[in-house]
Amino acid sequence: MPTVLAIETSCDETSVSVVKNREVLSLVTATQILSHQPFGGVVPELASREHLETVNYSIEQALTESGLDWTGIDGIAVTAAPGLVGSLLIGITAAKTLAMIYGKPLIGVHHLEGHIYANYLSEPDLQPPFLSLLVSGGHTSLIHVKECGVYEILGETRDDAAGEAFDKVARLLKLEYPGGPVIDRLAKSGDPLKYPLPQGNVSLPAGGFHPYDTSFSGLKTAVLRLVQKLETTETEMPVADIAASFQQSVALALTKRVSNCVRDFGLKTVTVGGGVAANTGLRQHLQQAAAQQGWRVIFPPMKFCTDNAAMIGCAAAEHLRLGHRSSLNLAVQSRLPITEVMRLYET
Repeated sequence: MPTVLAIETSCDETSVSVVKNREVLSLVTATQILSHQPFGGVVPELASREHLETVNYSIEQALTESGLDWTGIDGIAVTAAPGLVGSLLIGITAAKTLAMIYGKPLIGVHHLEGHIYANYLSEPDLQPPFLSLLVSGGHTSLIHVKECGVYEILGETRDDAAGEAFDKVARLLKLEYPGGPVIDRLAKSGDPLKYPLPQGNVSLPAGGFHPYDTSFSGLKTAVLRLVQKLETTETEMPVADIAASFQQSVALALTKRVSNCVRDFGLKTVTVGGGVAANTGLRQHLQQAAAQQGWRVIFPPMKFCTDNAAMIGCAAAEHLRLGHRSSLNLAVQSRLPITEVMRLYET
């Protein structure tokens, strides 16, 4: 497998990594959480500016920590889509510059494909086909991974992504940003059965519910109405119980849809990626379902759940091994379905 230096700047993490043979030789990540915290979410212009300030140092540090020099690098990888355009531009400009200076191939990587490949960092022998559940602030998708670059979306959210729902509910409960880890922590001391909440069902015209798609906007609204009701009846808001009940609803909704896909498509392995993959409630429910129904579930290490360059490098190394290279004219894209990932490479 080739050795690649990878850059990830799709949102608010400046991350650079050197990956060889699905082994992480170095990983340097500069987080922007404190900068965006006062605003309750990511401010695109601020994110771009901070990427610009930190990307060069991060590249130098990652190369130094890997113990390699540029002669040991076979390719330069970078997240090219999807993401915030301004943030993506910082990363791709740095990657193109390095590719030209050192005469290395450029490998543009789809951010969601990176989250799929995060699981290869913990399970190097993982092989398709398998089902990937991607759950983050911007995405909730069930993807049939057939081979590198060949993906079929089986189900996705019709509105709010799971991570987005966590952040919005956290704001309703007056919790700090980012909301997902805070809700997860509070849920440990709450009663998940205290408040029954909807499980993201999507109705079908002919009756019944969609087996794979979800809708979390209704769940968010249900929490809002619950909070408004409790404000008139309780002297102290039962935040831990609300957090536990909400988290339980999300975990059950996702686990049910994963189980449906595994059954209907005859798959034996499920991988989980994205920031919400770190959620302990989701992990517990998926592990229980896997044990009861006879399939395997794989989670990346916690440090590879959130946005990071190691997952981008792992995906890029596989593409480079297969002869996939990107043009130096490669443009960033704020939106690009994972089913069109091969558009990032020259034909």
